[in-house]
Amino acid sequence: IDVSMDTWNFYTCLVSLWLHRFYIYSAVAFGISIWIVIQFTTTKTKKKKSNGNLTSSEGIEDKLVNGYATLQAKEVYVAGVKIFYGSQTGTAKRFAKGLAEAVISLNLPVEVISMGDYDPDDCLSEETTSRNICVFLVATYTDGQPTESAAWFCKWLEEAANDFRFGKTYLKGLRYAVFGLGNSVYVDHYNTVGRNIDRWLWMLSARRIMTRAEGDCNVAQSKHGSIEADFEAWKAKFLSQLQVLCRGEKKPCSGKCKKGKCKSPGKQSKESSDHEREASEYENTEAEELFETSSEEEADAEEAGGTNSVIDVEDLGNIMSHMKKAKREHELEEGDVGMSLTRENAGRKEESEKREMITPALREALTKQGYKLIGSHSGVKLCRWTKSMLRGRGGCYKHTFYGIESHRCMEATPSLACANKCVFCWRHHTNPVGTEWRWKMDQPEMILQEAIENHQNMIKQFKGVSGVKADRFEEAMTAKHCALSLVGEPIMYPDINRFVKLLHQHSISSFLVTNAQFPDEIRNLEPVTQLYVSVDASTKESLKRIDRPLFKDFWQRFLDSLKALSEK
Repeated sequence: IDVSMDTWNFYTCLVSLWLHRFYIYSAVAFGISIWIVIQFTTTKTKKKKSNGNLTSSEGIEDKLVNGYATLQAKEVYVAGVKIFYGSQTGTAKRFAKGLAEAVISLNLPVEVISMGDYDPDDCLSEETTSRNICVFLVATYTDGQPTESAAWFCKWLEEAANDFRFGKTYLKGLRYAVFGLGNSVYVDHYNTVGRNIDRWLWMLSARRIMTRAEGDCNVAQSKHGSIEADFEAWKAKFLSQLQVLCRGEKKPCSGKCKKGKCKSPGKQSKESSDHEREASEYENTEAEELFETSSEEEADAEEAGGTNSVIDVEDLGNIMSHMKKAKREHELEEGDVGMSLTRENAGRKEESEKREMITPALREALTKQGYKLIGSHSGVKLCRWTKSMLRGRGGCYKHTFYGIESHRCMEATPSLACANKCVFCWRHHTNPVGTEWRWKMDQPEMILQEAIENHQNMIKQFKGVSGVKADRFEEAMTAKHCALSLVGEPIMYPDINRFVKLLHQHSISSFLVTNAQFPDEIRNLEPVTQLYVSVDASTKESLKRIDRPLFKDFWQRFLDSLKALSEK
């Protein structure tokens, strides 16, 4: 009976629910409606709070999502300011501290850094993604040179800007401003360092946030009456631009200002404001002239000047013949027929007419690339691995294969000329070309002596540089190895055997590289520590396309060179 009563009660409940189902459906629908209204109201309130907080100075905000508190990061347009200074008398350092105090008042992190304590090789590339603003306060010292503390920073930046291995976009993303300190009394060197740093950063695709400014110690010529007043005027503009950037309202200068000037917002058209790479926006109302010129202007200057362009030695034949013809006509006009010249005098004249391999234009181009030129056809330059090992880092493959210490290696050449025009040439094709030696020749003793002296002078520039190991610096002053692979074809030098022998007499090992176009010279070469023959292609067609050799019988010379190597 109890079981039947339980069953009856269960069925009674089911029947009751069915009879009152309308009320149940209504209650559920009402509850769902209330839940939807609450969710809609909550979402709308959250959006209002989120939009309101975008203009606040707080970096994070609390949100309630599904009953849990979460943190959402606000986009940071400026993470902080790094102020680099290079000072000799303390003025730039004082300006840096004053600027730092002003930046702190804007609730921004700031760091003041002496260029002498900073290693750009390690750290500068990090600023491309750090969202920091980098400020450079740099003074120009004697003869347009940087101050002692800024010397290494400037040297590194110049080499990076002119070394294609870094790439044109190496510092893309870095935002910067430059204030130079100088004296207009020294017209030729006025604010040279500030202008150079601005130009080198621009060449590496860093982006100006405002036009470079120049402070003048010459009260008579100073725009605001003194260098302190010049700095205060620039500082006010910088702080104003910094606040704009913090709000994310403006983008920095793209570095492609037309005619070397940055335009103010009032002078820009509405169309140009839509194109970041076509124009740049600035907070300041005046447009100050920038040092960098456009590539078109440089090309025009070179075309007009003539002497600044680089000409291959092979292309000088016509020029030399015209010069000789003009000289002969001039001599005839003056009545100097030259019939009285003896054969001995004629021979001397022919010898004196031999031209130097390094022309003024070539000297200018190679010097700009960091070469230390020796005499009329040789050169020496610091290798990047030498710099690396001075800091206690790794060396090149010679260290792995043969135990050669890169910081004690001297990279040099007794001949800048080459018989190829390789498409992959990492020397920008600025070296001369030729198939035989027809230039004035320097003595190997002089070449070696000056090579060692120039190498030591370049090593000395690393004294006191951040990260350089003292013991390796001392060791580097004595070269123990010479890599004859700097540029050109060393084996072309007629006295190459004497030069190599001199190296060995100075306890310097020799590594010689040849491009496999001089088989006879390879056969006649006396023993070197290591002899390399470059094999750049495997077929005649590919060798011609890749190395672009000057010899018509280049393929046979290539094969003969390999055969000569096997016989050594």
